[in-house]
Amino acid sequence: MNNFIIKNGTIIDVENGNTYVGSIEIEQHTVKRIFKSDENITEGVDIIDAEGKYIIPGLIDMHCHINERFSPHFVASGVTTIRNTAGNVLLLKPLIEAPSDAPTPRIYASDRMIDGSPGQWGPTSFGALVTDDPELARKEVRRQAKIGAKFVKLYGWIRKDVMVAAVDEAKKFNLEVAIDLVNSKDVTALDAAECGVTWIEHASGFAHEMYKGWNLFVIDQEEWRHIDWENPDQEKVKELCEKMLAYNVKLCPTMVIYDQSNKYPEIWSPENIVIESASKINYMIDYWKQQAEHVDSIKKYNAKTLNLQKAIAKIYYDMGGTVVVGTDTPGLLYTYPGMVLHRELELFVEIGFTELEALQAATVNAAKSINLDGIGVIKEGNIADLVILNENPLVDIKHTKEIHIIVKGGKAYTQEEILSHVPNEEDVEKSQAKFIEQWEEPVELKIK
Repeated sequence: MNNFIIKNGTIIDVENGNTYVGSIEIEQHTVKRIFKSDENITEGVDIIDAEGKYIIPGLIDMHCHINERFSPHFVASGVTTIRNTAGNVLLLKPLIEAPSDAPTPRIYASDRMIDGSPGQWGPTSFGALVTDDPELARKEVRRQAKIGAKFVKLYGWIRKDVMVAAVDEAKKFNLEVAIDLVNSKDVTALDAAECGVTWIEHASGFAHEMYKGWNLFVIDQEEWRHIDWENPDQEKVKELCEKMLAYNVKLCPTMVIYDQSNKYPEIWSPENIVIESASKINYMIDYWKQQAEHVDSIKKYNAKTLNLQKAIAKIYYDMGGTVVVGTDTPGLLYTYPGMVLHRELELFVEIGFTELEALQAATVNAAKSINLDGIGVIKEGNIADLVILNENPLVDIKHTKEIHIIVKGGKAYTQEEILSHVPNEEDVEKSQAKFIEQWEEPVELKIK
């Protein structure tokens, strides 16, 4: 059903915060018109009755790592677009090139991360380039631009001169650069901003700048015992946020990944069919069980970051900075694909965002932050990515997960219909294993 009308729903205008009862006519992949419900309805068009329900734009997860195994779970959760922060563009090609109305999300993807030696995720592979050579980093950026990467992802062990080279090369292709500094030893968030890095993932690297010389790898933490991680120094945070704002840096705090770990084993896990389906994916469950074996050390680290992340996210936003919603799915513990974005929205509200502001961080502001036209707002001419909710999310943000119907690229789905497209896990494993086996380092990047 690609030509139909959603009738009598309460439409939420996320740009202006208005709500109004109206009808939406969808033709093929776009919103053809929005009109008052008492106006004439096009004859011969199917009708979805949304009386008493609420319509929002499709949600956007601005930091995750998608896999074909669980790609439908995003859309079944109302997440119609994702920003893939490190992976492999060629491996994701079938998903990236899927039809607009496919039951898988739109993908705005970086290619493999660029890290410094010895590599936090191992040596150079299909998923990471590990190098301390600035010229090699430039070549890698050129290669990524050629194959269609939308931005460049750097990782925390990268050397400053390599970071400078990668950013400079990315600018030639109008590509933004993101960095994850969670495990950085010496590069700080301000260092990255000064070099021209646009995105600071996880709001990381702030502690490294606020407390020069501190990092997770310092064996003797005696010098840092005065730091009250539970109650971040608001003045220090404000001072640093002002400096970061001058560089127009954008933040994706991904608080939920740390929140889930801290709560373990009492994790956020509401009963619904998406989580039930995700819990049957052996690939993820096995990974989460492995992480659970190290949960004590994970919690010890989280105690030094989560409250700081929360303070940074709220203060930076209040100063006028860009702060968007992301999850880092399927990282650490039980970050259910798609569905856990709803918990991140709850965390935004818990730290002081209004329901509307949280919703904007996952729709219009997210789309604007990466210059994606045609999504994030319900208006005529835009792509028809919509979520019909049973309750009003502006009254309680928890209602975003109370999903009635999802419209992806102009096609209406129930959650059950989307989940029927979850691929056979064994087939995916064979396909991905074949890709990895055949992967060869590009000739121009091979270290002689």
